[in-house]
Formats: sequence, structure tokens, C-alpha cells
Amino acid sequence: MKKLVEVIARNLVEHPDEVVVTETEKEDCIVVELKVNPSDMGKVIGRQGRIAKAIRTVVKAASAKSPKKVIVDIM
Repeated sequence: MKKLVEVIARNLVEHPDEVVVTETEKEDCIVVELKVNPSDMGKVIGRQGRIAKAIRTVVKAASAKSPKKVIVDIM
């Protein structure tokens, strides 16, 4: 999931070299944290959170067969 979020985010932002994605596995879920340049936050979140919601939807669909829930946090 880390690679998927990284590819999506790098294609959205103006500073792709500053995209940092970390994946933390817990007992019942996997947390994917996305950090971008502060000037790119609007592009990753989108109007009324539409882009962020779309990223979460794609990750949820990609992890459908996984037994653990995947959570995407945008920092």
C-alpha cells in the first residue's frame, strides 16, 4: 500500500521529491502516513477533501483481500 500511495501523491504535487510515505503495522490495521510539502497540501487534500477521499477509496479497494484494515493519514 505504501508504494501505491507514494505513486499517487508524487503525480499530484509540484515537489515530488518531498513526498514521504511511511507504513506502520498494528494488531488490527495498517496505518499509511503521507507527508508532503506544506505548499502541496491543498493539491493532496483537494476541494472539500475530494482528492483525499479518492486516495483512501483506491487504497481500500486495493486492500480488499487483506485481512487488516488500511488507514491513510495525511500529515
